[in-house]
Amino acid sequence: MASPKEISVLDLIDIDLKEHNSLNLRCIGGRKGLNRAITVPNLNRPGLAVMGFYDSFAHERIQIFGRGETAAVDKLAAEKNFNSIGQLFTYKIPCCIFTHGLSPAAGFFEEAEKAECPLLQTDLETSEFVLRLTRILSNIFAPQKSIHGVLVEVYGQGILILGDSGVGKSETALELIERGHRLVADDVVEMHCVNGNILMGEGANKIIGHHMEIRGLGIINVTHLYGVRAIRDRKQIQLVVVLEEWDSAKNYDRIGDEDQYREFLGVSIPKLEIPVKPGRNIPVIIEVAAMNERLKKMGYNSSKEFNQNILKWIESDQLRSVYYGPEDVI
Repeated sequence: MASPKEISVLDLIDIDLKEHNSLNLRCIGGRKGLNRAITVPNLNRPGLAVMGFYDSFAHERIQIFGRGETAAVDKLAAEKNFNSIGQLFTYKIPCCIFTHGLSPAAGFFEEAEKAECPLLQTDLETSEFVLRLTRILSNIFAPQKSIHGVLVEVYGQGILILGDSGVGKSETALELIERGHRLVADDVVEMHCVNGNILMGEGANKIIGHHMEIRGLGIINVTHLYGVRAIRDRKQIQLVVVLEEWDSAKNYDRIGDEDQYREFLGVSIPKLEIPVKPGRNIPVIIEVAAMNERLKKMGYNSSKEFNQNILKWIESDQLRSVYYGPEDVI
């Protein structure tokens, strides 16, 4: 699934954001243009354009008017110089947003209404608003992909469980939830590549995202059964676990010294292949894998340490055989 090509200005206003993510936007003019499309996640401060310099004007971006830009507009309006303002609206601008709760001069309103360009206002400071809006647009326009699997959070690690249908992905996730871990998404996981190197996962449908299908039992609501402690809306994918039927002819990694990765949207994620057979406690293995992955990120690799200890033992044994002769052996 590709990233969206555009959203409308009205969509931006209607995005349901809470607390530190809220944009506090409201429309103060140009309502006829609320269906205008936002096609890029970048922002522009049009101070030079307002003063008449339109070379390389990034008109396709959202235009942010802080205290400096608003003061320039007010100065031009006081001088009844509307040529630069009128030229601004000859471009197809998605919208103009005024921060600090500021409003432009009446002449600016009139030009915006003629061009049907939306004027929005927020009470946030410019720096804080730009930070929030950039983060939101980056998430909206981030490359996306949907995959069949289960995403859980185990000891703070986002683990994507993959495997053929019927191998036991949902049952494994259910046991992990019973053990105090959290479900992010079951069946369909929607991935977003944020900042080019972070892979975030969430349910494809927020309404049914925390339901699970358990064969022989049917659909269960994890939120109602286990409470809000057992769910999470989004989580960074930090480890991929592939469940597969045990194949006696296949050589499985028994030491763990060979790192494997799987790539999604250009991001490489550590991967483990876990064979499934009767008697193997897969949820416990996944818990240990999550803790082991955390240790690796902290700089400790148990398999490499094991190999180094074996080499030291071999070297020390060889040194003893060189130092001691046959007559020294009792």
